[in-house]
Amino acid sequence: MRAEIEQLSDAAKQSIGLLRRHLDWDTVEKRLAELNAASENPDLWNDAEAAQKVMRERGALEEAVAAIRQLAQHLDDAVTLIELGEMEGDQDTILEGENGVRAVEKEAARRQIETLLSGEADGLDTYVEVHAGAGGTESQDWANMLQRMYGRWAERRKYKVDIVEWSDGDEAGIKGATLMVKGHNAYGWLKTESGVHRLVRISPYDSSARRHTSFASVRVYPVIDDRIVIEIKESDCRIDTYRSSGAGGQHVNTTDSAVRITHNPTGIVVACQQERSQHKNRATAWNMLRARMYEAELKKREEKANAENAAKTDIGWGHQIRSYVLQPYQLVKDLRTGTQSTDPDEVLDGALDPFMEASLAQRVYGGAGEVEDID
Repeated sequence: MRAEIEQLSDAAKQSIGLLRRHLDWDTVEKRLAELNAASENPDLWNDAEAAQKVMRERGALEEAVAAIRQLAQHLDDAVTLIELGEMEGDQDTILEGENGVRAVEKEAARRQIETLLSGEADGLDTYVEVHAGAGGTESQDWANMLQRMYGRWAERRKYKVDIVEWSDGDEAGIKGATLMVKGHNAYGWLKTESGVHRLVRISPYDSSARRHTSFASVRVYPVIDDRIVIEIKESDCRIDTYRSSGAGGQHVNTTDSAVRITHNPTGIVVACQQERSQHKNRATAWNMLRARMYEAELKKREEKANAENAAKTDIGWGHQIRSYVLQPYQLVKDLRTGTQSTDPDEVLDGALDPFMEASLAQRVYGGAGEVEDID
């Protein structure tokens, strides 16, 4: 076996071993047995929320166990192919085996990144707020492109996305939107996206076909449950109601059912127009406010909060975390890690994993430092 492939095989074995230890392989089967027994108990389904939590945890553990076993099996198969090819002098078989080793090493490394999602709130569902910056239609269209990008990313991971709040742009796009993304580790992955995002392109709204720069901000915060107690005085808040409008007829009605809550001491504002019932929207808005307050507390505890704090800065030059250039050349560049892609269309269609993985790794291991922006 060539030295390069042997090194990749050893690296894959090491990554698989780390995945096993992180999962606590010795106890995971016991936990799965407990969850399977719980799921078979008819009484569990009397509480839909509790049942969903049990099924979600069971599904996540089953997926993790199956993935590790599959990686180990694929590595064994690839090494066996190489050995057979060497014995028979069959270069095609050797090449197939070597490609298999490379694929396993790459997948094992990717899954090892997921082990970094061990923060207090990483496993929770999440809210994603997108807001257009200054610049009118240009920025509002860019904000709409960003909310679509996160929706497409969630679809790739088979996460569920609900529209919680939506504000149409003046002529096109959106002034802002709030999505709820539901899935295992949704917050852990998406928290790396908080900040200002910059777009450079030939404007479709400019008859002179000039190049425009647009900005939009993204804020990500976890959906918290009743186990996390956040006390908020109602006297500290202003509650406003208004008429819903937004993405499609099902989100529009003719009553003042939408609710906006402003927390006066912090200036935090949340809004919900997801339901036709003002009562339900009010309850959701209170949950969103608790989530925002919890996020603020998490940030105080995090040693590396600087990247997330970018979401609080002005939506403009000097604050962006990532630039997307569509003309005159095509490049997406993350200004925290230096991660790049020469396929902006693919990135805007949800191919965000390389950027998220690099940001997660940087939070744990450091590196990159100051990265030069692109024109």
